[in-house]
Amino acid sequence: MKALVIGSGGREHALCWKISQSKHVDKLYCAPGNAGTGEIAQNVDIKAEDLDGLLAFAEKEGIDLTVVGPDAPIAQGIVDLFKSHGLRIFGPSGSAARLESSKAFAKRFMASAGIPTARYMVINSIEEAEKAANDFQMAAVKADGLAAGKGVIICNTPGEILEAVKTLRQPGLFGDAGKTIVIEELLKGEEASMLAFCDGKVAKLMLPSQDHKRIFDGDKGKNTGGMGAYAPTPIAQGLENRIHEQVFVPALEEMSKAGTPYIGVLYAGLMISDGDFKVLEFNSRFGDPEAQPVLSLLDSDLVEIMQACIDGRLGETDVKWKQGAACCVILASKGYPDKYDKGKAITGVDEASRMDGVTVFHAGTSMSAGRLVTSGGRVLAVTGVGASIEDAIKKAYFGVSCISFEGMHYRKDIGKAALARV
Repeated sequence: MKALVIGSGGREHALCWKISQSKHVDKLYCAPGNAGTGEIAQNVDIKAEDLDGLLAFAEKEGIDLTVVGPDAPIAQGIVDLFKSHGLRIFGPSGSAARLESSKAFAKRFMASAGIPTARYMVINSIEEAEKAANDFQMAAVKADGLAAGKGVIICNTPGEILEAVKTLRQPGLFGDAGKTIVIEELLKGEEASMLAFCDGKVAKLMLPSQDHKRIFDGDKGKNTGGMGAYAPTPIAQGLENRIHEQVFVPALEEMSKAGTPYIGVLYAGLMISDGDFKVLEFNSRFGDPEAQPVLSLLDSDLVEIMQACIDGRLGETDVKWKQGAACCVILASKGYPDKYDKGKAITGVDEASRMDGVTVFHAGTSMSAGRLVTSGGRVLAVTGVGASIEDAIKKAYFGVSCISFEGMHYRKDIGKAALARV
């Protein structure tokens, strides 16, 4: 079988890493890929948003299975395009992916399906924002469309709500994504990510994980695409059955009723407090960096699971998980999530990769004159797997200690919340 992974980040390296272990795959491509994917797959110089180019490549090479990593091509309708040409592809349709590509759609969807979520208001003008600010007082203000994980501003006063709305609506910031704004009740608690494989009728949960969105320790500073994650998270353990029945079952039923069955990975971002939960958001693909620790603990053949989802037979397919835990620490470029330099030489990756239980997934890397260099804001995702969460965290940070590049920075408290609970 020939397989193609679309994307260039740490999530896509993790997908290539896991897919390359499948007994069904003889040839693996990644478009456009990075320096890490190039070690286990053949990188193809086609951007993830170049749908026509990707289609032409898949048809020419006779690709048997395409796996889409990032949100943008999914929202653009790459799954619909490939299917219309008779190609097998893992991911939701563009219509189903509105759960991620439109926060307003997702909130209305959750209300219709009876999925627990925060009180909200959709606004399209400053006048509506002023009313919402006085109504909510404190709120999470969100750009309606895709914003690379950075389109959410937490506000503690009506004035901050108004300023956040004005910021997100700036034409040059998120473009059309910021034209419509969702203002929602500010929930208290601890966040968790619950992902599930879906075949349109059946959802099978993955291990619960926890992302660390803010740039600095103690959840301080700006939102990022994610500075680290671990799995499983104790905050969600014991709630899996309720989450399945109250979130994923009604979501699949509502999608099916609308004539847009959900096939692929459905990601529910949850706020958990005192044994109860509400859905903060849906994503229509693997999280990044949640994919790195979660896939590190998957014991089943990922390709077999994806094929079962496409064929509507996930209910007959076992999804098995390894014992233990995994922790992923993101190494970022100086200046991220704002402007950052590229082309900084990276050392120590081979040394870290030789450590027992450590895998280094590449995100923003490339090769230049035979050297590994930085090419993005999030550069590497150092992932440790151990018998316990404490062991996994130690291994991840041992791996981090081997690696160096100019301006490298990272959070030193990934998994701290889990250690407190354990």
